[in-house]
Amino acid sequence: MKKKTFVLVIIALIAVSFSSMAQRVDRTNFKAGIHAGVPFGDISDYSNFEIGLDLGYHWALSELVDVGLATGFMNAFINNDTVDFGPVVVEGDFPNIQYIPVAAAFRLYPTYDFKLGADVGYAVGVNDGNTGGLYLRPIIGANVSGNTEINISYVKVSDDYDFSMVALGILFLF
Repeated sequence: MKKKTFVLVIIALIAVSFSSMAQRVDRTNFKAGIHAGVPFGDISDYSNFEIGLDLGYHWALSELVDVGLATGFMNAFINNDTVDFGPVVVEGDFPNIQYIPVAAAFRLYPTYDFKLGADVGYAVGVNDGNTGGLYLRPIIGANVSGNTEINISYVKVSDDYDFSMVALGILFLF
């Protein structure tokens, strides 16, 4: 009798585990959103505002961990027609600084409403003269509703110059 009860409890626990993982996967598949950022470091000499698009696809490994892919578009607006490179001042029509990140994503969920994570990969330079570089984006997020998340992140692209910013974003989960 004890053995039969034990087997039934194990089967029930496995069923609950699979159903909760299935709910988790449904909640975190495709993500799309926007963010706005304030550049600092070298890039702050040329730009004071950035806006971007965030896209991602995540797979739940467990209730606590997601992995996935992240991409999107980042556009830092150049704030003047004169760029100062120390002793050299260059005048002209400078393009906005643009990147398309291609990254692996990792998220840790200490609670249902709170998440920590990072996107790590390469940011492809879009505008002329932009070579791209290593892309790193640690993120802290919170659920506003069942399918909406707000987040704050630090973005770093290791290019020929220091492209760094702090961004505030909103994501919609599908």
